[in-house]
Amino acid sequence: FRIILYWKHSLLSGSSCIGQLWELRARLGVWAVLGNHDWWLDGPAIRAELERHGIRVLDNDAAPIDPPTSLWLAGVADYWEGKPDVHLALEHVPPDATVIVFTHNPDVFPEMPARVALSIAGHTHGGQVRLPLLGRPIVPSRFGERYAAGHIVEQGRDFFVSTGLGTSILPVRFGVPPEISVLRLQARQVR
Repeated sequence: FRIILYWKHSLLSGSSCIGQLWELRARLGVWAVLGNHDWWLDGPAIRAELERHGIRVLDNDAAPIDPPTSLWLAGVADYWEGKPDVHLALEHVPPDATVIVFTHNPDVFPEMPARVALSIAGHTHGGQVRLPLLGRPIVPSRFGERYAAGHIVEQGRDFFVSTGLGTSILPVRFGVPPEISVLRLQARQVR
């Protein structure tokens, strides 16, 4: 099972790589959540365009992604521009199911219950700038660098934050290369 994370602002702006996004195909489906820039541009239009191209948007909702197994994917609304509700997103997920939750902004991670196998987010761009010895001067999160980028394990819960491809406010990246993350997930071996 693979998850490919792709964050790019303004899907309707005519970006040269947007045509490639429409071409994504996956046996278990292509899924999305909207972020703050999507809502600032035109959230309903972006959602409609994604769904027109076969990309399902999850907004405080979940779906089984590999029936008849019990693997579910849940999407939580954007922290800044939506009404994120982790409990609503997980409401229809069976208690014994394996669930992966994705959301745009990492600031909802502290609300994730232990039953979530993996949480995934973007939004921060890794701070866009990471200076030697000083770190990241600005990370758009109420938690600062805590959830800036990469794999984080907190209280036994796994979380991954992608730095994505784009930039925000200033078109600058230093020490934080853009990325398309490919996560390969494997079931834990029961002993």
